[in-house]
Amino acid sequence: MKTISLLNLKGGVAKSFSTVNIAYELWRRGYKVLLLDNDKQGNLSKAYQRYDPENIAPITNLLCGNWQNPKQLIQPTDYDGIDIVTANMSLFGAVWNLIKGETDNLAGKYKKFMEAIKPEEENTAENGSAAGYDYCIIDNPPDISLNVINALAVTDEVIVPVKIDEDALEGLDIVAEQIEDAKALNPSLQLRGVLVTAYQNTDGEKAGLEWLEKEWDNADSRLYRKYPVLGIIRYSRKVAENSFLRKPIYEYSPCCAAAQDYKRFVTNYTGKGR
Repeated sequence: MKTISLLNLKGGVAKSFSTVNIAYELWRRGYKVLLLDNDKQGNLSKAYQRYDPENIAPITNLLCGNWQNPKQLIQPTDYDGIDIVTANMSLFGAVWNLIKGETDNLAGKYKKFMEAIKPEEENTAENGSAAGYDYCIIDNPPDISLNVINALAVTDEVIVPVKIDEDALEGLDIVAEQIEDAKALNPSLQLRGVLVTAYQNTDGEKAGLEWLEKEWDNADSRLYRKYPVLGIIRYSRKVAENSFLRKPIYEYSPCCAAAQDYKRFVTNYTGKGR
């Protein structure tokens, strides 16, 4: 199972929307996907229509260690093959209480969960295919709080969604530094690259994209190569129209630019079309 975190310290860059659509495109290719909603706003949970504002969220119980079996935390979605660990505002209080308390192994809370699901994923189904998850995708809030540190401790690759503007581009160095710091907990952690979202072919955004590509091309191959552009998701008004429908964009408007771009991105990322 490969674990991917979507992370940016700037909000409003389509982290949750990208997580929704990447998971959907992986599912369309036959992969089994586990989603971790690691953001107290619960936007990923809302998108898959599993948001519960009243009870303590499964991700909160995961962070606090209040579980025995991972099946207590995982819920199926309407897509057979996409499961989710949901979030709500209870996560905020849990993070604060853990920071105040003297709890051992604060950065290892999610590791226990990942280890618990490994026996299931290593079982072999009757048809010879793996019975567990192929991908775990974690949707993170725009900060480096305790729950994000726990996520990075179990992550293989970080994808940074970015909207092209000066503030977003300046923040990339901070993201890269935080990922480097997190390697003390998880030496295999890698910044895979940048996913440009809501891209419009204006002079300003073209200049920003050229800057990103230049940073990649000019990076010393012996050093940490920072910002490879993994894909470009074009702006589409269909995305805003879809916000109240709680659907992957391909199901709402399969021909729109954003739907086609997420499809292309996942094909390039996995090497597998659908």
